[in-house]
Amino acid sequence: MNLMAEQVEALTEYKGPATMEKLVSLAKRRGFVFQSSEIYGGQNGAWDYGPLGVELKNRIASNWWKEMTQLHDDIVGLDAAILMHPRVWEASGHVENFTDPLVDCKKCHARFRADMIPPENLAAKTCPDCGGELTDTRKFNMMFKTHIGPVEDTSNTIYLRPETAQGIYVNYRNIIQSNRMKLPFGIAQIGKAFRNEIVTRHFIFRTCEFEQMEMQFFVKPGADIEWFDEWRKRRWAYYERLGVKPEYLRWHQHGVDELAHYAKDAYDIQYLYPMGWQELEGVHHRSDYDLKRHAEYSGKDLQYIDQDNNERYIPYIIETSAGLTRTLLMVLCDAYDEEKVADKGNSDDWRTVLRFHPKLAPITLAVLPLMKKDGLAELAQDIKNELKEDFTVDYDQGGAIGRRYRRQDEAGTPFCVTVDYESKEQRTVTLRFRDSMEQIRVPIAELGERIRKEIKQYKRTK
Repeated sequence: MNLMAEQVEALTEYKGPATMEKLVSLAKRRGFVFQSSEIYGGQNGAWDYGPLGVELKNRIASNWWKEMTQLHDDIVGLDAAILMHPRVWEASGHVENFTDPLVDCKKCHARFRADMIPPENLAAKTCPDCGGELTDTRKFNMMFKTHIGPVEDTSNTIYLRPETAQGIYVNYRNIIQSNRMKLPFGIAQIGKAFRNEIVTRHFIFRTCEFEQMEMQFFVKPGADIEWFDEWRKRRWAYYERLGVKPEYLRWHQHGVDELAHYAKDAYDIQYLYPMGWQELEGVHHRSDYDLKRHAEYSGKDLQYIDQDNNERYIPYIIETSAGLTRTLLMVLCDAYDEEKVADKGNSDDWRTVLRFHPKLAPITLAVLPLMKKDGLAELAQDIKNELKEDFTVDYDQGGAIGRRYRRQDEAGTPFCVTVDYESKEQRTVTLRFRDSMEQIRVPIAELGERIRKEIKQYKRTK
């Protein structure tokens, strides 16, 4: 597959309106993301997801889960424990290889990942912040270590999992036996992982506690290259269907020096965040490394028995791995827009709008009575109660209607329903579309069906 031919020419630098400062401010103001333990000064590398943030996160996860399991007959789900036997991490190579290069400044005591500072500073052992002398580079294992049981000693050391994939590998044989799976097949999982990052940065992009959306696809050796190419196509098409700006996506193939110890080949889908091109999702060819290592360390036979061809072999694994919270940041960046909507005398009227795909929007629609009196509020409440069985519905009766529209635009609500006096007389409402700001009259009885149709047919135009 010619990867360069299937994507548009990528931008060289971010050109959108969504600076990280604007995103952080909007996220707090509208209840998407808060600093963890903020009243105590905050906890580095940890964030709390507010009312809109948790809805957005759940929708991203639900949409991914539907894509990877419900729409595929050959993929099943799993929810493995966070705490696993410590030998799992010896077999996986994490105890030995899951490290970052660490240096400290002897003068200002700043701490850096050695591969993240300018090469000339590293060569001269000079701090990029203050010019002081740097320590020698040393390895830093990123796994969080704790103890299980009442006594703290080396015999009961256990780790918070740094990835979700290993829980899939150690359950591979159980799922074959319990669900009668035949190759090729996949196992999908969404779950928390923990990494003791040297430096957390870029808001929720790199944190110590995060969630992964991973699928491990098991294939017969010899069919692995074909499936590797196939899953690259499928994962790229997924972001296209979500309406992500194509010029903000590109492929990056790992060079020899970048490949993880388990990888035969690896590609990342990168997104152009405000801080530059960064990994959004990885599609990795893990060969038979993982199952062979777990067979060796556990003493269990993890060969697949191919009864149709009378063969036994260790399957190869194609992995797709995306960070849920990193995807949420991408969705926020990609949706954020500032738009001039009118001229008002000597000043311009601008709106901030989040152009979420309606499948992902934390609020699907808002019901807005034009007035609180004359029975309009009661009718609006009835409409809200009727629709909330099928959609996430907000109700807002405070302030001028234009200001209420702006609040919903900033929250990313794709549809607003305005209840006015004609609604009482004609049983119709005004349906407003977030992206175009177009307004049409729709019978109340047809409102739910019309919104479902608009969601299904949605195409981003800006």
